[in-house]
Amino acid sequence: MLDFPAALPHGTLAEVFPDVFVVTGGFRFAPGLTITRNMTVVREGSELTLINSVRLTQAGEDELARLGEVKHLVRLGAFHGLDDPYYAQRYKPTFWAPPGTKHQGNLPHDRDLKPGSAPLDDLSVFVFAEGRQPEAALILDRADGILLTCDSYQHWTTLEGCSLLGKIMMKLMGFGPLHIGTPWLKAMGSGVKADFERLLERPFVHLIPGHGTVLKDAAKEGLRTAMTKCLK
Repeated sequence: MLDFPAALPHGTLAEVFPDVFVVTGGFRFAPGLTITRNMTVVREGSELTLINSVRLTQAGEDELARLGEVKHLVRLGAFHGLDDPYYAQRYKPTFWAPPGTKHQGNLPHDRDLKPGSAPLDDLSVFVFAEGRQPEAALILDRADGILLTCDSYQHWTTLEGCSLLGKIMMKLMGFGPLHIGTPWLKAMGSGVKADFERLLERPFVHLIPGHGTVLKDAAKEGLRTAMTKCLK
């Protein structure tokens, strides 16, 4: 196997909704500077769809194998994807990403992630069409609607798992509950405000973000709060 970034410490695969699991791991920007990130696993029968990949330790992979067989790998955000090459080689899944996404090591994706084209019948794709970089979100038609995001809409109720420097950086940048990613917004441009307005029209009540913690029952109201706070 090629030389891929090593797995960082992570939690267990927690079932946050029936057949929907989340594991929180780390991302190291530099020595001593680490923040947390989430991978979502959706189970359909015996098949697994991985969203926002986070490499797992051997114990984590054993836990993943007990859930089912990895069939799909989904990248949502332009600024993620560090561990996609590992998963692509390790499991040989169908790899999905928004059109125009550039991957680590020039890895090609197999299928474009776009409206009408998703790995599961109960997944619908939302595209941030006004952004400067490829970015999507997903809405899973389970439990009255689960929104899955990458760097866009976040919800930080704890900085546990971040390094000390990571915690300082996150606090200085204003990260907290009901937040739109500050560096993400700067990179994407102010045009995404119109995208968020469109997203509010979609049916969801829960949020599983690529960073932060799961928000149950109040995700749509929370997005309105985040927009008021972060979109000037």
